[in-house]
Amino acid sequence: MRIAIYGTGSLGTVLGAYLAKNGVDVDLFSRNKEHIEALKKQGAHIVGKVDFIQKVNAYFPTEMKGEYDLIILLTKQLDNHNVVTFLKSHLAKDGDILTMQNGLPELSVSEVVGENHTMGCSVAWGATLLGKGVSELTSDPSSMSFGLGRINGNVDEHLLRAKGILEHMCPVVIESNFIGSRFSKLLVNSAFSGLSALLGTTFGGAANDKRSRVYCQRIIKEVIDVAKAANIKIEPIQGKDIVKLLDYHNPIKKKISFMLIPLCIKKHAALKASMLQDLQKGKKCEVDAINGVVSQYGKKFNVPTPINDAVVKLIHEIEEGKRKPNFDNLKDMPR
Repeated sequence: MRIAIYGTGSLGTVLGAYLAKNGVDVDLFSRNKEHIEALKKQGAHIVGKVDFIQKVNAYFPTEMKGEYDLIILLTKQLDNHNVVTFLKSHLAKDGDILTMQNGLPELSVSEVVGENHTMGCSVAWGATLLGKGVSELTSDPSSMSFGLGRINGNVDEHLLRAKGILEHMCPVVIESNFIGSRFSKLLVNSAFSGLSALLGTTFGGAANDKRSRVYCQRIIKEVIDVAKAANIKIEPIQGKDIVKLLDYHNPIKKKISFMLIPLCIKKHAALKASMLQDLQKGKKCEVDAINGVVSQYGKKFNVPTPINDAVVKLIHEIEEGKRKPNFDNLKDMPR
């Protein structure tokens, strides 16, 4: 079968290198000219928790030819409709697009290729693109995993085939409640990626500072309340029932939740959100696909989401050059 990774940035480079290293024939695509040229010349250099160089098949999107049985999508969601429309022309008749994007991208992908050709995958590991051809794996290999599924929860031959491919990198769990699994990741990303991007800090920086932890807690609460209203069961994260740990309905449970937040994110405290990396490069980020999704669900199910709304608004102001990512932005958050 023909396999492509479209959007070979930090995660895509690591994934492509691991798959190629373990014998999977995969093509890597990106518009990043310098990065692709480096991959073509010297291979993918993966550093951080590991250190190896792997020869890979690297191409520009204009070099994409023929049809693929599986296209793994790792671009930003900023232009999903046009990107997926382009990929549809290179998708085999019975092929699938497997999105590893943040938020709930399965909905926009399925609008173009159909639900039966759409798979989703949550990524339980992190990476940072350091330079031309070099990506840093920021998670311990022993803790890496994927959560794989379809919107309707169906498990079929194609899903199992994708599972077998991804297992060349790390363990894969098929999620029967895939939307619940996506909401688990959405909870983490909205609370820590969104807020840390606004504040110009790491996940740990947002969680450990008591001034910002208040807003981490309120974002988490909004996600939990939205999921309950939408009748979505948020799945455990690496075996931990995040709702049981962090939801609250009285002052005592609220204090316990507040104390637990830094502990829950301890293993990922050093992570720098890709949203913040984009903002620091003067690029637009994916806040609408993360905190914005919480706001959209809140409107749909009549659940107030003032903190997520504020994060979206303030980050857009950073994109417009009206403010910078730092802790001064807390003064403009709702009280």
